[in-house]
Amino acid sequence: MRICVAVAQKTVSDALMTAELVAPLADVIEIRLDYLQKVDVAAFSLAIKKPLLFTNRPAWEGGRCQTDEDARITPLLEAVEQKAAYIDLELMAPDVSHNRLQSEIRSRETNLILSWHNFKETPTRTELVDNLTMMQDKGADVGKIVTMAHDHHDVLRVLGLQEDAARKNFPLIAFCMGKPGVISRLATAELGGYMTYCSVDGREGTAAGQLTVGTLREILALLYRE
Repeated sequence: MRICVAVAQKTVSDALMTAELVAPLADVIEIRLDYLQKVDVAAFSLAIKKPLLFTNRPAWEGGRCQTDEDARITPLLEAVEQKAAYIDLELMAPDVSHNRLQSEIRSRETNLILSWHNFKETPTRTELVDNLTMMQDKGADVGKIVTMAHDHHDVLRVLGLQEDAARKNFPLIAFCMGKPGVISRLATAELGGYMTYCSVDGREGTAAGQLTVGTLREILALLYRE
């Protein structure tokens, strides 16, 4: 299981400084392009040695990017050219975006994460499994399903998706936001989850209920201490 630290800063220089600071604790560093006032993908690719994940989350799925779709996808295509380890694209993005990214990735080393978020609730198991299946059908290398949890039933429903993913032999990131969902960010590490996400510190989280990477590393150290 990988620990991904989300870096969300307004300037490239601040994002680079933050990324370098957390690099020793991270397996993967996510660069939230939608937070940047000016995007410079190459700057990150040149400066950061840890595997990079680039996300340009649109406003319609909880992000800050409000450009047209063509402009939103362009830096993700550049990230593929720069040999990024991962690109995150929304499951519900237009087909043309899926086609453009998959065409570029086909001859590259980048893995495509297809993601789906629900910031209000956790839907039925049927809807969750349908989204999981759609991700695999659309050619994702890794799926990502994140929902808002209101109680432990929501958490168990999302974590249970790892059984479905295992049967499909499909790598899956799945956990919950919100206070009840905090445990899922840790539990997914023991339930076959492909990756979990952390914040740099308590001020810079990109989703409700994120643990800081320092806290998560401390907890894991206690759990695995002989």
